Amino acid sequence: MRDPPEGGCCKCIFSFTITLALTALFLWLSLRPSNPTFSINQFYVFTLNNNTNNNHTIFYDLKLNNNNNDKGIYYDALNLTFYYKFSNFSYYPIGSGNYTGFYQGHGKHTDRVGVVVMRSGVVVKWENDVFETVSKNGVVVFRVEVVTAVRFRIVFWKTKRRRFEVGSDLRVDDHGGLIKRKKNKGIKLSNGVGVIKEWFKLLISLISVVIVVLLW
Repeated sequence: MRDPPEGGCCKCIFSFTITLALTALFLWLSLRPSNPTFSINQFYVFTLNNNTNNNHTIFYDLKLNNNNNDKGIYYDALNLTFYYKFSNFSYYPIGSGNYTGFYQGHGKHTDRVGVVVMRSGVVVKWENDVFETVSKNGVVVFRVEVVTAVRFRIVFWKTKRRRFEVGSDLRVDDHGGLIKRKKNKGIKLSNGVGVIKEWFKLLISLISVVIVVLLW
């Protein structure tokens, strides 16, 4: 009777480990959600338009994109803060916007449109600084920051909350209109907070299982 080939058991364990690792990687890639993207598509400062004197308001359009094809997103309340930028390191708050939480289906985009009404103290600062800046440079800079938290819906369950704090400077021309990117694209808001992804923790756990199998 022939003896079993040497190393046959080790080869089986190795093949099983590789299969397990590839399966774990596939599951991680397929279940890992993509973060939503935030952008300002419209931003109009009426007071800079000579035809709209004494209109101290700002119109804005915030767009939220869910780039996941099979995962919905639950948003907590959206909190927006707008600033006028005096210098590279100096910002003055001029208004805010707040929206209740909502659900966004997979592959969908949502717009939140609003108007910021300037406080009287801000208007005085504009008269002394904004118009002077525009007359010299033809451009004035504002800033928007958005704070919220989201949960992803994957099949029948929800992930833990992820907090987002995103923002960007907004360059406005001497007519009050937003200076957009190429191809008339809006201004994308970047993430200012390092968020630890729970899916990265899952991957580490799966790798640990593979290591245990190899050592067993």
